[in-house]
Amino acid sequence: MSLLIQGPKQPGNDIDIYLAPLIEDMKKLWSPGVEVYDAYSGENFQLRAMIYCTINDFPAYGNLSGYSTKGANACPICEDDTQSFWLTNCKKNVYMDHRRYLPKNHPYRKKKKVFNGKTEERTARKPLRGETVFSRVENLNVTFGKFKGNGKGKRKRTGITPPKIIWKKRSIFWELPYWKHLQVRHCLDIMHIEKNVCESLIALLLNIKGKSKDEINVREDMIEMGIRPELAPIRNPGKRTYLPVACYTMSKDEKTKFCKCLHGVKVPSGYSANIKKLVSMKELKLFGMKSHDCHVLMAHMIPIAIRGILPDRIRHTITKLCLFFNMIHSKVIDPEVLDSWESDIILTLCQLEMYFPPSFFDVMVHLTSHIVREIKYCGPVFLRYMYPFERYIGVLKGYVRNRHRPEGSIVEGYATEEVIEYCTDYLQGVNSIGIPKSRHEGRLVGSGTIGLKKIIPNREDLQLAHFTVLQHMTIIAPYINEHKRTLELSNRGRSNRWLVKEHNKTFSQWLKDKVRASYGIDSVDQAVVHLGNGPEDLVATYQGYDINGYTFYTNQQDGKSTLQNSGVTVIASTEVYGDSHDTRVRIAKESYYGVIKEIWELKYDSIIIPMLKCKWVDNQRGVKVDNDGFTVVDLSTNGYVSEPFILAKQATQVFYVEDPKESGKHIVMHSKRHILGIDDVVDEEEYDQFDELPPFSIGIPSSNDDVDDTIYLRSDHNEGIWIS
Repeated sequence: MSLLIQGPKQPGNDIDIYLAPLIEDMKKLWSPGVEVYDAYSGENFQLRAMIYCTINDFPAYGNLSGYSTKGANACPICEDDTQSFWLTNCKKNVYMDHRRYLPKNHPYRKKKKVFNGKTEERTARKPLRGETVFSRVENLNVTFGKFKGNGKGKRKRTGITPPKIIWKKRSIFWELPYWKHLQVRHCLDIMHIEKNVCESLIALLLNIKGKSKDEINVREDMIEMGIRPELAPIRNPGKRTYLPVACYTMSKDEKTKFCKCLHGVKVPSGYSANIKKLVSMKELKLFGMKSHDCHVLMAHMIPIAIRGILPDRIRHTITKLCLFFNMIHSKVIDPEVLDSWESDIILTLCQLEMYFPPSFFDVMVHLTSHIVREIKYCGPVFLRYMYPFERYIGVLKGYVRNRHRPEGSIVEGYATEEVIEYCTDYLQGVNSIGIPKSRHEGRLVGSGTIGLKKIIPNREDLQLAHFTVLQHMTIIAPYINEHKRTLELSNRGRSNRWLVKEHNKTFSQWLKDKVRASYGIDSVDQAVVHLGNGPEDLVATYQGYDINGYTFYTNQQDGKSTLQNSGVTVIASTEVYGDSHDTRVRIAKESYYGVIKEIWELKYDSIIIPMLKCKWVDNQRGVKVDNDGFTVVDLSTNGYVSEPFILAKQATQVFYVEDPKESGKHIVMHSKRHILGIDDVVDEEEYDQFDELPPFSIGIPSSNDDVDDTIYLRSDHNEGIWIS
C-alpha cells in the first residue's frame, strides 16, 4: 500500500490497520491451524503456517517494525547502541566507528591519525534478542490516524530538545505468538542497500555534481574532527575555493577510462540491461541506473573499470567491497565461510573509513555490516530479493488509466486480466496472457534462430568436425578403444604421441569401413551406423543458435548487435608429455576460451548434432590470472588451430570486457542462465554435462601493510575540485 499510495496519503505507521485481518488469519493458522484435505493421500490434515520475516525497503521497514529509521539511532539492529556522528557543516548523521566490531587486539583499534583521531576501546553490543526487544515496546501506547498540524506547515519550536524516541509504536506483528522468538523479524532490503552504496560510490569516484560525497562542507567537517589537514580547502580571496586532490579523486583522463570501459561493455542475452545507455561520455557520469543495473555494476563491472586508474590500496579496498556483494548473491553458500565473510566486510568498512570522506558513511553503508548475520539465520539473500515485488508493482502501476483514482484502476485492470485469462482456457488456439514463456522453451536441445544458410564446407573442416563428434559420443567409445589397441599391436615400438596422431588421422575412415562391413547384423546399434557413415556434405549454418539455456551468436552477428553472445569456454582434458615428447606425463584439465566463428548443424541421417567452430585463445601465451584474481585473455592469439570444433552442448557462455589496465587484453566474465522449470528441468546442476567452472575472480588477498603511512593526497595528478 505504501508503494502504491504515495505522498501524504500513504498509510505510514497506520499500515497496521490494513494488516489486522492478515494477522488474525495468521494467528489462526499458527494455532489451532486449518483442516485441509490432501487429495494425494485421501486424508485430512491440520495445516499450519507462519510468517518468519518481512522484506521491505528501509522506509517501509520503519513503518512495519515501528522502529525509527531516521536520526542518530537509525540502525534497527544496533538500536540504541548505534554509533553516529553529526557533521555540522554537512548537516547529517554519519555512521562510522566500525572498529568496534574488530577483535580487541586488532592493530586498527590503536590507530588515531588514519581514523577519527581517537583510539577505539569500545566493543559493539550483540543484536538484542526478540524477547528483549518486545519488552521495550510492550507498553507503548499508539494512536492511529492522521493528525493535522497548526496550519502553518511547521512545528512550533519550544527550545527544548525532545528525548530520542527510537520506537514509534508496537507493531501489530508482535501479536503473533512466535514473533518475539524470532532472531530476525524484518529483513534488510539487500537490493536497495546495494543500489544506494553503488550510487554513492560512483558519485564519489566521478565527482558527479549534486551527488558527490566529497564537497567543501565535508572538507570543513574533517578540519573540525582534526583529521586529514592536507585535504583542507584552500580559499583564495575573491576567487574560487580549491579542494586538493584526495586519494580517491580521479583525473579527467581516469574518468574517461572508467566511463569508456563501461560504455564498451556488451553483455549476453538476458544478463542485464544495456550498460552503454547508462554512461554519458560527454559529461563523464552515469545516470538513470535501475536497481538491477546497480547490482551488475557493483558485483561485476566496477572492479574491472577501476583497474589501473586508482592507487593500489584504494582500488583493492573498493574491489573487496564489490566482491562482498558478489559473494552474498551466491545461490549456494557454505555456512563455514560466513564468519570469515563477516570479519572481511568489517575490515573493508574500516579501510573505507581510512580513505573515504565521513559523509560517505550513511546508514546504508553501515547496514552492510549486518547482512551476513541475516544470511546465517535466513539463508541466501536471493530468497529475500525485492526484485520480483518491485517488478510486480510495476505491472500493477501499468493498470492505472485514471491517475486520480489509481486504486480503482488497478482493481479494474487486475480483474479484467483474470477474467480474460479464465476465458482463454476455453478458446482454441489462443495463448495464455499469464506468465510469459521462456525463449528457451523447447530449445534446450538446440534450435537455430538467425541466419540459416546451407553450405558445402571444405573436406578438411568437415572431417575435423566429424572426428570431434565421434570423440564425444559414448556409444563410439568401445570402437575408439578397439582402434587404439589395433594400432598398438600393429605398430610396436612407436611412441605414444605417434599413436595418438595416427588414431586422430585414421579413426574416422576405420570406423566407416567397420560399419559397412557390419551391414545386416542386427546387434549393431543403428546410431553407430549413422555416425560411422559420416555426416551429409550439405551443412546448415546459423548466425544465432539457442542451446542449453544459452543464446549463441557468431562473432560476425555480434558486430551487428548490442549484445555479446559469441564468447565460449570449455573445460577439456589435455595430454601432457615430458621433455622427450614421447612419454605422457599426465592428463590436465584446463579452461579454454574462444570466440565463435561459425555455427554448424551436422546431419547424420536422422541425427542432428550442432557444432561450434571457434577461434581459441592460446593458453600458453594468451591466458593468465593476475594478482587481483581476474582471468585476463589476449583474443589476438590464435591457438589450437587443428581443433577448432566443439559440441555446442558442451559449451558454456562467457563474455569479454576490455581491460582498461592493459590495452588489447580482455577480462573473462561468466554468463548466466535460468533453465529451472523449462522442459521439465528440476536440477540445473544435474542438467549440466560439464565440470564446475572456476569463478570469474578468486578474490583480493587481505592487506597487512602498516596503515600509518596512509597518503591522502595524490601526487600523480593535480586535478582537484574548484568551487565557486
